[in-house]
Amino acid sequence: MKIGIIGCGNMGGGMVGQLIAAGMDVRCYDPDANIQAGMRAIGAIVAETASALVTGQEIIILSLPKAQVVEAVMAEVAPHIEPGAIVLDTSTSTPATSQATAKLGQINGFDFIDGPVSGGPAATNAGTMTMLLAGNQGAIDRLTPVTDILTAKTVVVGASGAGHAAKIANNMLCAANLVLVAEAVRMCEAAGVSAEGLLEGVNAGSGRSGVSEVNFPKWVLNGAFDSGFTMGLMRKDVGLALELAEQTGVDLEGFAGIADLWLSQSGDIPDTADFNEITKFGADT
Repeated sequence: MKIGIIGCGNMGGGMVGQLIAAGMDVRCYDPDANIQAGMRAIGAIVAETASALVTGQEIIILSLPKAQVVEAVMAEVAPHIEPGAIVLDTSTSTPATSQATAKLGQINGFDFIDGPVSGGPAATNAGTMTMLLAGNQGAIDRLTPVTDILTAKTVVVGASGAGHAAKIANNMLCAANLVLVAEAVRMCEAAGVSAEGLLEGVNAGSGRSGVSEVNFPKWVLNGAFDSGFTMGLMRKDVGLALELAEQTGVDLEGFAGIADLWLSQSGDIPDTADFNEITKFGADT
């Protein structure tokens, strides 16, 4: 099975490593010369252009920063993709972009599948990501040898675009839970309850979440703040949630204040900081 990956930063590079370790025929492309050198160092063949990469590949994986980049890359490479190939988009994109690109695939004879992922660089490097899949079921079934290597769990959520809608909702909840758990910790500490004691209780009850079970013990309470996912990326995802709500006519009244905190009130935390640092906001007030 011939596999090409476009975008080989933290997430894409981790996928390249996992596939190479599994004995797959992997080629990749990234415009960053330093990333190219890193990919060669782990045994990947690096193409000179994205168009050159996709030629002859059975599966093309995208790991790109935003929907606009997905659109630009796909406009460039679509004429060079082999009929019958599958494009798996693991970027955090938008439903509209996926739906439009799936139609482009129909015109050019390839399948375009939503495949946004959760778990961050650590899960990528361990092959334990969760992937939300959407699109043609036959194409999704053909991806199984690859998704079995890259993920611990896959969930098929619907037709084209549904995967990216679900990922936006997932990150929206993560953004909200980071703020809410931080507030709960500060409230209980003020009442004489340790953060560790609170989280043990919460995680045994109905208030638990991925944030209380993973983020706080792994990256927050120990001061590590090294998850590999930045404030800038989460701010982008919060904006995507607001955009999707506007497009669908849904009122996110409960989320609005938290979104404003991420996008406006926390400007002192730079985009380059770890996204878990949002838990520091309000700590000194």
